[in-house]
Amino acid sequence: MAERHDIVFLFDVDNTLLDNDAVQADLSAHLAENYGTAARDRYWVILKNLVDELGYVDYLGALERYRVEALHRPEVLRMSSWLVDYPFAERLFHGALDAVRHVQQWGPAVILSDGDAVFQPRKVERSGLWRAVDGRVLIYIHKERELAYVERLYPAGHYVLIDDKLRILEAVKRIWGERVTTVFARQGHYAFDPQSLRYPPADLDLARIGDLCGWDLQAFLKDR
Repeated sequence: MAERHDIVFLFDVDNTLLDNDAVQADLSAHLAENYGTAARDRYWVILKNLVDELGYVDYLGALERYRVEALHRPEVLRMSSWLVDYPFAERLFHGALDAVRHVQQWGPAVILSDGDAVFQPRKVERSGLWRAVDGRVLIYIHKERELAYVERLYPAGHYVLIDDKLRILEAVKRIWGERVTTVFARQGHYAFDPQSLRYPPADLDLARIGDLCGWDLQAFLKDR
């Protein structure tokens, strides 16, 4: 039976601990420079369609589909190497690892992310996040639907969820209620997208992930 903790901290990855917007900008520039703007634009269309279909971003899946369309361009095969070898550790937000270490004085930190089964784990591992949370990594398709399994694996009296999407924070709040403190990391494009900001506010706002190092335990538990 899993050990029960007083508090568990759940961290999203993309645009919460890691600057995924910058990764996408790098990928876009790489595609345009090495394969042309038409290939770049087509790849992003395929990726967006795949997100609509699957519910998460599947970079390698989009590449597989693009390859079918560009079967006679052998240089396209090198796209995957750029993706899997990307230096994700260089794209961690300033203070991200310090923030993860900081909260672990009170309870375990767990990565709780959406994504595919190959590229997303690779990103977590190469960024150093896998080691930072001692292998406590959960990657789902729709993590807000898997909270029962989160509880089973990491039982706790209280949870803190740090995420850059108000939609996710609101969904988890509806299910866990006062058992969770939601923290909105105002980083990345969702922090400025009017459509994304139409959801109810989180319990707490965080301008930069590194600022978490200045918070004490009571900041997550006040009024609860």
